[in-house]
Amino acid sequence: MSATPEVLFVCVHNAGRSQMAAALLDHHAQGAVAVRSAGSTPAEEINPAVVEVMNELGLDVSQRFPKKLTTESVDASDVVITMGCGDACPVFPGKRYLDWQLDDPAGKTAEQIRPIRDDIDARVRQLLSELV
Repeated sequence: MSATPEVLFVCVHNAGRSQMAAALLDHHAQGAVAVRSAGSTPAEEINPAVVEVMNELGLDVSQRFPKKLTTESVDASDVVITMGCGDACPVFPGKRYLDWQLDDPAGKTAEQIRPIRDDIDARVRQLLSELV
C-alpha cells in the first residue's frame, strides 16, 4: 500500500453509491486517503436524490460528475470497492478488492436512499479504521 492509501469506488453509473462512498470517505479521512470513484457506464449526472441526502450531512456532491472506469484508475488504487452491481473490474496483483452489496438508489426517493447512505457511511468508517 502506498504512503497515502488510494481507494477507488466503482458502480455502473457512478451517479449514486460510488459517489456517496467517495464523498463520505473523503470527508472522514480529511486528506489521509486519496479517493476516486468511477463507473463502467457513467450517467449524465449525479442522481438528484443522492445530492439531496448528501446535503443533509453537509456534503455537497452537486458539482461532482460521473467518470468512466479506466484500467489506469484501478492500477493506481490500493483498494478497489465495487458496489454490488456486478461490474467487471480489471484485476491487478497486490490490490485489495471488496464488493459491497448495496441497493441501487436509482429511481428511489430521498427517504429510500437515506438507509443506503447510512449503510455506506458505516462501511466507509470501518474501511478508514483499517487504512489509517
